[in-house]
Amino acid sequence: MEVIFILIGISLLLAIGFLFLFIRAMRKGQYDDTYTPSVRILFDKAKDNKSNKDKPSTKTK
Repeated sequence: MEVIFILIGISLLLAIGFLFLFIRAMRKGQYDDTYTPSVRILFDKAKDNKSNKDKPSTKTK
């Protein structure tokens, strides 16, 4: 029965720790950029274009 009290104490400490880290991240502005992730998929990266140039073209004229 004592084990359940130890587990409850450890889980409460863990939850308080995660809450503290979340509040600290919010205050530092980690989640302020809401625009960039939504449009990131629309832009091509230079790495993707280089890998396409290495492949031979299968188009026929």
